[in-house]
Amino acid sequence: MTRAPAAAGAFYPEEPTELRELVDALLERARRRPTPSVRGLVAPHAGYAYSGSVAASAFALAPEVDRVVVLGPSHFVPLAGLAVSGADAWETPLGEVRVEARLRKRAVEAGALIDDAPHERDHALEVELPFLQRISARGLEILPVAVGSCVPSDVVRLLDALEAFPVVSTDLSHYLPDEFARRRDRETAAALLRLEPHAIRDGDACGVFALRGAIEYVRRHGQRAELLDLRTSADATGERERVVGYGAFAFYSGVA
Repeated sequence: MTRAPAAAGAFYPEEPTELRELVDALLERARRRPTPSVRGLVAPHAGYAYSGSVAASAFALAPEVDRVVVLGPSHFVPLAGLAVSGADAWETPLGEVRVEARLRKRAVEAGALIDDAPHERDHALEVELPFLQRISARGLEILPVAVGSCVPSDVVRLLDALEAFPVVSTDLSHYLPDEFARRRDRETAAALLRLEPHAIRDGDACGVFALRGAIEYVRRHGQRAELLDLRTSADATGERERVVGYGAFAFYSGVA
């Protein structure tokens, strides 16, 4: 079973050449180069016109990865716990990406459920795939994980079991005036850099449960976090009354 694209033509171009050229241009404009010490990323998942540059600032740093666990929220289906995709592959206009069955088995053993309902219409994980497809020179294999309400240790247990490169897909504050959104997002970024997952409130990020879990994983493994970019949708649209916040972060092994 292959999951068909749900966001192509809306969040990103559905024509393969146009999509490939756009992603490559975003990565090139990020002016960053792959860094071997990077152990994970946080990237936004809005339409590329709004957050593509922010996402590219993270993906441009990624080392050559071939096994990736992509974690993010379930926007349309209420979810408690973690739900992995049961599909054999996920498709984008750039081709199919294989879902790694062994990673799925380990995830279930770590407490996740196999449930495609949260994934069927959601864009959160899908929009990260074209970036991963363009930076992966070898065969890319993924495990898509929708993360609903849970405690950070649930995500830590999953990541420990998988031993794959984690990408957390999340936007930050939603629908605040620009001035307040930027202030709130700076507070969220500061909590993330301090590796304090519980300092991030429920309304600070739509992927808050995945984000808290990843921060706890980084803290327990002696890693560190870096802020790469922090913007709002006002930077793309000029509309400042109701904005969405976007942040990009990288997790590194060892200390600075």
